[in-house]
Amino acid sequence: MLAALGIGNIAQSNTVAHSLVEAFSVSPESEGLARWIIGVAITGLVGMVIIGGIKRIGTVASYLVPFMSVLYVGSALIIILIHVEKVIPAIQLIFYHAFNPTAATGGFAGATVWFTITHGLRRGLFSNESGLGSAPMAHSAAKVAEPVREGLVAMLGPFIDTIVICTMTALVILIAGAWDKGVNGAPMTMMAFNDALPVYGRWMVVVGIMLFAYSTILSWSYYGEKGFEYMFGSSSKIFYRWFFLVFTLLGARLELEIVWKSADIANAFMAVPNLVALLGLSGVVVAYTKKYMDEKARGLHKPFK
Repeated sequence: MLAALGIGNIAQSNTVAHSLVEAFSVSPESEGLARWIIGVAITGLVGMVIIGGIKRIGTVASYLVPFMSVLYVGSALIIILIHVEKVIPAIQLIFYHAFNPTAATGGFAGATVWFTITHGLRRGLFSNESGLGSAPMAHSAAKVAEPVREGLVAMLGPFIDTIVICTMTALVILIAGAWDKGVNGAPMTMMAFNDALPVYGRWMVVVGIMLFAYSTILSWSYYGEKGFEYMFGSSSKIFYRWFFLVFTLLGARLELEIVWKSADIANAFMAVPNLVALLGLSGVVVAYTKKYMDEKARGLHKPFK
């Protein structure tokens, strides 16, 4: 209920605000007002779905996001293939600075090995939500005969999201040389894609961020609302929805460091009790998985379609 306000709300609207301010080269004097305007726009679009019940907007976003994902991955692949000779040096750079982080420049100056590890874990957790217990709220709604099948599908998410897409993003940033220019967050990714694919790259990332963030906010409003409903009853859901919208607006205006620290704290509050539960249920998971695999080996289960 509380974590939805951090990881799935203020962090998303803040990222959209920062990317649009950077994309339109808004002056420092006008940045504050611009971020308020962006916050109002995002809050209005989210409110139309979760308060106004205009599901069509959410449906359109759900169709656009897969298309945008393919476009993003395709663009990253083009950049990597064009500069394929820089891929190995980029990977070497990752491993070198993982163990020699004090030599890093830009936004990572003065880092330590411990900082590198903890920062990477926090961002990886934010990326794929592994161990938070949030994604199972969506997967549990799937209609499957065997829970193990849905568990196997769920495992694909972290791999595709973090191992494939995030690695491709990192390679583009390193290939373009944007990593040591003192820029952080979404603007760094925009800079990298724009340097590699002028004009198109910048706006492709901006549109992608807006769609990804919007769909994420809508998803997490559902997660948070379910927690609120469990604690206070279904009749009180409307209060949480309005409360959620307030944080959507504030997220666009808050400073980057505050936003990400709030998201990290929210992640911790989600992960700790959930990981304890996972350890307690690990025996059940092993038993179900063994039973399913044995039955599958005997041809009792149809293959995935």
